Amino acid sequence: MSRVVTVAAAQMGPTQRADSRAHTLDRLIRLLEEAAGRGATLVVFPELAFTTFFPRWLLDGDDLDQYFERAMPNPAVQPLFDRARELGVGFTIGYAELTPTGERFNSAILVQPDGSVLGRYRKVHLPGSVEPRHGARFQQLEKRYFSYGDTGFPAFRAGAAWSGAILGMMICNDRRWPESWRVLGLQGVELVCVGYNSAAYDPNGGTTEDAGLRTFHSTLVAQANAYMNATWAVAVAKAGNEDGSGLIGGSCIVDPDGRIVARTETLGDEVVLAECDLDRCRQGKDKMFNFGQHRQPAQYGPITARAGVIEPPAHAAA
Repeated sequence: MSRVVTVAAAQMGPTQRADSRAHTLDRLIRLLEEAAGRGATLVVFPELAFTTFFPRWLLDGDDLDQYFERAMPNPAVQPLFDRARELGVGFTIGYAELTPTGERFNSAILVQPDGSVLGRYRKVHLPGSVEPRHGARFQQLEKRYFSYGDTGFPAFRAGAAWSGAILGMMICNDRRWPESWRVLGLQGVELVCVGYNSAAYDPNGGTTEDAGLRTFHSTLVAQANAYMNATWAVAVAKAGNEDGSGLIGGSCIVDPDGRIVARTETLGDEVVLAECDLDRCRQGKDKMFNFGQHRQPAQYGPITARAGVIEPPAHAAA
């Protein structure tokens, strides 16, 4: 039987700090409806899709709390969930999570076409800093506002509507770390959904990175890791100029051979689709990247034994 899932990358243009929740939700629903109208049964939305990228500012109190969701779904976003169920389309979307115990995470949820929640994920690789950088116009304060994700990188087996696909999620910076992909690959992942809000400049200071280079890197990691784990990858941006701060676009759908099969062309709201044949993962999984036959985990100790670099000793001077 065919195992084809039609997937849409639903890129969003900028969400300004002054935009109302209702306005943003209306945009999300319009993107969902367009994707469904073009045949998609899975729609991938960006990281922090309901809000502007608020970690660029130093915030506290109510100014910070307004960006967090205390449940997902909740009354403010329920219309998106209801419309998706009416259309028979599922989705994954990123949001800022505030737990009942007061923990804060950069999170994502995966919802099947029947409205059931298949999985949840919390971002593991947080970029930026806890303390603001002196003199910087825009900050990158994810480490200040979020805890490191505690879910690991779970894979989820979907139901019949998605042909029993094995899916995984990542958020933004996670995609730059091969360990994220390999943990999913070791669970047989067939489709990885990635949402991101990536600056069009070096968010940690400096002038060596621009929008072109950062878009290239974003595409590179999706292609390389899709190939090395024989999986489809759908990487979706929130893009454009948010209150004077640029975000890259470059949303794309990548096949298990690492080839881009669909890509956005703008920095605005835009939907691109691909028919993702999950059985095309078999070539890589059964041959070049047959992990059971070829991996040598006994030699990979440093990957999990330490975080930082330990260089070999220097040679003594003659």
